[in-house]
Amino acid sequence: MKRNIISIDENLCNGCGLCVSACHEGALQMVNGKARLVSESYCDGLGACLPECPAGAIKIEEREAAPFDEQAVAARMAATKTVSAPTPPAPLACGCPGTMAKSIKRPAPAAAPADGKGQPDAVSALGNWPVQIKLVPANAPYLNEAALLIAADCTAFAFADIHRRFMKGKVTLIGCPKLDEGDYAEKLTAILQANEIRSVTVLRMEVPCCAGIANAAKQALINSGKMIPWRIVTIATDGTILEE
Repeated sequence: MKRNIISIDENLCNGCGLCVSACHEGALQMVNGKARLVSESYCDGLGACLPECPAGAIKIEEREAAPFDEQAVAARMAATKTVSAPTPPAPLACGCPGTMAKSIKRPAPAAAPADGKGQPDAVSALGNWPVQIKLVPANAPYLNEAALLIAADCTAFAFADIHRRFMKGKVTLIGCPKLDEGDYAEKLTAILQANEIRSVTVLRMEVPCCAGIANAAKQALINSGKMIPWRIVTIATDGTILEE
């Protein structure tokens, strides 16, 4: 039969497990670090899990699926309660801060010592959390009216002055196109479409695999249909700026 049922994009799923807890029918489970629909007959298609997903990885679609079996769900839940008391979910490895979007307020930078000796303490310019592209909700409040810095992971280690030169005054999003699964273009498109973004700066390394993060940003800009000022800055492996 054709009916409404949830669909999970494993490329967007960040493995937080919040949807599993929200599904009272037990249709979802964590498998290899990703949320999966393990039984169509347990999914009522109402989407109680949708608002719990910080990554926007869940949607409702109409397709051929096994009918929702309310009696089977009730029997399963009753059996679970009879066998043992509910077990609280194991704490996530990260303590789940990655699901909580927040802005970070920074104090004004300290002035140089009056005697002219020494340097003021370095202050982080990071103004948002989370920063990993896949963990950032597309509707995070700090994204609207933001200047975006989309940076490859390695740039922070190669370029010593990244905080002052590139991160200051921007919302920072990071990722590694070689090691992370999936394409960033879809998530970046959602961010650009859901918010008024002032500008986009892509910070990449000179190595070929880093072209992936630049290409994803370009594709997202095209997909968004918006005219947003953007640029790509390339960092050499020795930490110098090759192109900007």
